[in-house]
Amino acid sequence: MGTVSIRRVYEPPAAGAHRILVDRVWPRGLSKEDAAVDLWLREVGPSTELRKWFNHDPERFEEFARRYRDELAGSAAYARLVEEARAHDDVELAYSAKDTQHNQAVVLLGLLGEESL
Repeated sequence: MGTVSIRRVYEPPAAGAHRILVDRVWPRGLSKEDAAVDLWLREVGPSTELRKWFNHDPERFEEFARRYRDELAGSAAYARLVEEARAHDDVELAYSAKDTQHNQAVVLLGLLGEESL
């Protein structure tokens, strides 16, 4: 089994990692070439309603994580993410949020850690 990590999409990718963008909306001001993503799995990102409710407020993060996990439960997008994580030695979940501790990639990393990859 390889590793799964997270990194802002504005930063250069880790060498040799399979980079998956997990944002529903394309990152502002970033070309597809500069993003260097192997896969844009937009459907795994939080719904527009949940994203707007959360509004990157750290005080809402625990509730955001709970609601986001509920959204992902049984979804084809999350199943695809698990498949990708199993198929590659090193996977990097890329996200655009400025807050590196309170975002959907943190939640996804935790979920994937619970899987038997």
